[in-house]
Amino acid sequence: MSKNGKVLVAMSGGVDSSVAAMMLHEEGYEVIGITMKTWDYASSGGSKKETGCCSLDSIHDARAMAVRFGFPHFILDIRSEFGDYIIDNFVDEYMAGRTPNPCVLCNTHIKWDALLRRADMLECEFIATGHYAQQRFENNRHFISRGLDHNKDQSYVLWGLKQEALARTRFPIGGFRKAEIRKMAAEAGFIELANKSESYEICFVPDNDYRSFLKRRIEGLEERVEGGDFVLSDGRVIGKHRGYPFYTVGQRKGLDIALGFPAFVLEIKPETNTVVLGTKEELVKTNMKVRDVNLQKYASLPEEMQALTKIRYKHEGAGSLLQAIEGNELEVQFTEAVSGIAPGQSAVFYEGDDLIGGGFIKK
Repeated sequence: MSKNGKVLVAMSGGVDSSVAAMMLHEEGYEVIGITMKTWDYASSGGSKKETGCCSLDSIHDARAMAVRFGFPHFILDIRSEFGDYIIDNFVDEYMAGRTPNPCVLCNTHIKWDALLRRADMLECEFIATGHYAQQRFENNRHFISRGLDHNKDQSYVLWGLKQEALARTRFPIGGFRKAEIRKMAAEAGFIELANKSESYEICFVPDNDYRSFLKRRIEGLEERVEGGDFVLSDGRVIGKHRGYPFYTVGQRKGLDIALGFPAFVLEIKPETNTVVLGTKEELVKTNMKVRDVNLQKYASLPEEMQALTKIRYKHEGAGSLLQAIEGNELEVQFTEAVSGIAPGQSAVFYEGDDLIGGGFIKK
């Protein structure tokens, strides 16, 4: 019987989750490793060599760590549930003129649910991941706080987790910097793992070309959407585009149109296959609405609350006023204008380093 309990650790084969499992083992937890196969690389049609969390090399790396420290390791095939939900949503969002957040949905609806179900089957009290995030418990609420290494912080993609899931989740590496994690792996003798490169691609779009992925996924897509109009914000038609799903709000490169000034995508109108272009100044907004809000730090919010709001993963965040509206929606008023608010992306709210909650930017 372990002194700290039994924990199911999600092991991608990367250095972060591997060191997370090693740390928990050394802390006295009874560790069980699990590697989730979410996507079949061969079916994506990508041109590059198989890499990332679903590759055979990554599965072998995860298993090697488990063998070294003598704890069990399993492979969990969740390709069908991942594909049905995440891939369909990804395609549907682009077809609706929005920019999807597949990692947020995967964490919330697939990985955590899958982990918790298997944890129950294996009689594990806890689950753990290698995310750079920390967890706090205050006023009878479980909530996430940003990882110590703000350059690697992953709290943004975890806003959708509910109280029941957070109560059973551990983030062993959240209080460390990436360099420290690599050093731990090297000192334990895992030199190749310590120097392993990271992948920033969407796992099912391994060549990072979502446009080609959409074409492969939807038969006849190009014929359905090609030849739509580029228009200015006043409605003037200024050219033809390749099809509205192949553009995102804030995009500048790859428009293949000369207007005499730097042009950006301001809006996407799927109902008319129209892409609205304009200046950088027109891309700036001072407010937005957010749907499907999930709160972590508080059970409910006052009518108005000050917060730092991030509108995309690499956004530093902007001062804002959160205003509750009907249902689980919020209106966000920024203290200073922000650029590139894209419907479909996540808006995540912070109080200091603590994650208040988040939701999806509404069109």
